[in-house]
Amino acid sequence: MCQKKLITTMQDVNFYPHEVIHPIEVIQTHCSIVFLTGNYAYKLKKQVDFGFLDYSTLEKRKHFLEEELRMNKAIAPELYLQVILISFVNEKYILNDDSQPVDYVLKMRQFPQENLFLNLFESGKLTAKNIEDLGKIVANFHQNTDTNDYINSFGTVEKIGESIIQNYQQTAKYIGEVQTIEKYQQTKAFTDNFLQSNQTLFKQRQIEHKIRECHGDLHLKNICIWQDKIQLFDRIEFNEPFRFVDVIYDVAFLVMDLDSKGEKELGNIFLNTYIERTGDWEGLQVLPLYLSRQAYVRAKVTSFLLDDSAISETVKKEAKKTAEDYYNLAWEYTQKSEGKLILMSGLSGSGKTTTARQIAKENNAIHIRSDAVRKHLAGISLEEKGDDSLYSISMTNKTYERLFYLAKLLTKQGFTVILDAKFDRISLRQPMIEFALQENIDLQIIYCTAPLNVLFDRLQKRTGDISDATPELLAKQQAQFEIFTETEKPFLTINN
Repeated sequence: MCQKKLITTMQDVNFYPHEVIHPIEVIQTHCSIVFLTGNYAYKLKKQVDFGFLDYSTLEKRKHFLEEELRMNKAIAPELYLQVILISFVNEKYILNDDSQPVDYVLKMRQFPQENLFLNLFESGKLTAKNIEDLGKIVANFHQNTDTNDYINSFGTVEKIGESIIQNYQQTAKYIGEVQTIEKYQQTKAFTDNFLQSNQTLFKQRQIEHKIRECHGDLHLKNICIWQDKIQLFDRIEFNEPFRFVDVIYDVAFLVMDLDSKGEKELGNIFLNTYIERTGDWEGLQVLPLYLSRQAYVRAKVTSFLLDDSAISETVKKEAKKTAEDYYNLAWEYTQKSEGKLILMSGLSGSGKTTTARQIAKENNAIHIRSDAVRKHLAGISLEEKGDDSLYSISMTNKTYERLFYLAKLLTKQGFTVILDAKFDRISLRQPMIEFALQENIDLQIIYCTAPLNVLFDRLQKRTGDISDATPELLAKQQAQFEIFTETEKPFLTINN
């Protein structure tokens, strides 16, 4: 069967048994075509075989469309409807006819295209609140999606390395055309070394059940708003190693997508929201590998468009530039930064978190709130109000020990880390200073302060925050606060 004739037919309004908006908009990727008809969208899988993705036979296209329907109904049941057969009878293609089957399409509810996150971004309407909400939704999705021994087996270094090595093999022919030999070799050397030298880390991710049935292709084109809800859609169905992955694999895809569009601040908001909700700060250790991998795979699939005879020369020219940018971004992620540590300090309501969030966005930093760490240690949700035991001396010590552990772990990995806590005692600040001096880590202490009546008013009006602090605590906090020593003052900035 020649799919070109079917593709032409599917752009004819008379092909469909319902009202159609003319002209039918057609969206092409390297492996599928979507026809937007008005109330419904129809997805046709291209007759292609890329090795990692094989839709070359009718049976395979049917199977993977059914898998796509099954998987996406779990996360977007309002959008995904049914798989429909197409027959070819009397020299004519007929939708929903099983007499002489030649292909299958997936029928979906069509959402307004302006509600696609990519289009919201391009129209300047994608907000920080959208991204923060998305971080919470993805965190909830990951905490509830499936994992088992079979899925977990995909978290070995060998399994992870298979798809990464395949990426390099499948893009070698584009060296000199859309990527340089130097950056190709350096990017590959980084991933080879990362996999080899972090085997204990990858094993730990398996032990902690972080390998799950994830989305696999989480970027702005696969997220929309439908019926006032953020919807994730178009999960990877064609390749288990792309779907049975570390949760950070999904996170990295979205962060990379925002980075590639010059929106590092939004990427930072998503990352910090997600990590705070899950408490998976250790997962940041594998983030550089997956950031580079996701940029590289976008470069790869964009490069494939250069070989597609159905793609116009104009589109190919755009694809070449896009692929070049992705290859460069994949390389940039392999370049390690110098770690930095920032300690927020001050009474409740003094603006520590507001200031920390702004600094995090500006410096692509990891923002770790003691309130979140404390509740994760206690095993309660961030929204749940803690009892007295949550604020005992023992729990406070555990919270600061965890903060110190994460600071050491992540700054050594090259992250800028902001620890957002009162840090009201010298004994809590001193280990941080000693560590920074010993490891030659850049250190800053930001002390936030405001008049007591202002703090009292802020805490009275505070809503929707994970902190349990109340105005009644302020006098006690003020009495217990230990002033900064001469050793600390060189690192100190006061924020009024």
